[in-house]
Amino acid sequence: MKVILKQDIRALGKRGDIKEVADGYARNYLLPKGLAIEATSGNLKILTDQKEMTAQKELREMEEARELAGRLNGLEIVFKVKTGEGGRLFGSITGKDLADQIFQKTKIELDKRKLEIEDSIKNLGKHQVKVHLYKGITAEIQVNVVAE
Repeated sequence: MKVILKQDIRALGKRGDIKEVADGYARNYLLPKGLAIEATSGNLKILTDQKEMTAQKELREMEEARELAGRLNGLEIVFKVKTGEGGRLFGSITGKDLADQIFQKTKIELDKRKLEIEDSIKNLGKHQVKVHLYKGITAEIQVNVVAE
């Protein structure tokens, strides 16, 4: 019997795969547990429509990420902070602080987890920060920390 998997099943396949399985395995395990549906012509059409919609959504998200990367590349954010001796900050500049500054300057809302800060920013000077926007699409922001 041919079935369409609704979930990833170890040793059988991934979600959306069409697999040929034994009739008993399908009727007694896969179908009752909701792990698969029978591969009828209607269900196959629904599957192809869903895959097409998913591909279009991914393409749209990738284009949006490229546009955001173009707007963010080369952006310079300046932080004026209080410092102690030797140019060390009292505390550090976190991803949340950086995301808030980016939002104030560009009105682009970023998740702080998408910011890749190499070392925590605890010193004065210029620092490079990578922003991961989508699979394989990143932007670089310059963070300049100056004494108040």
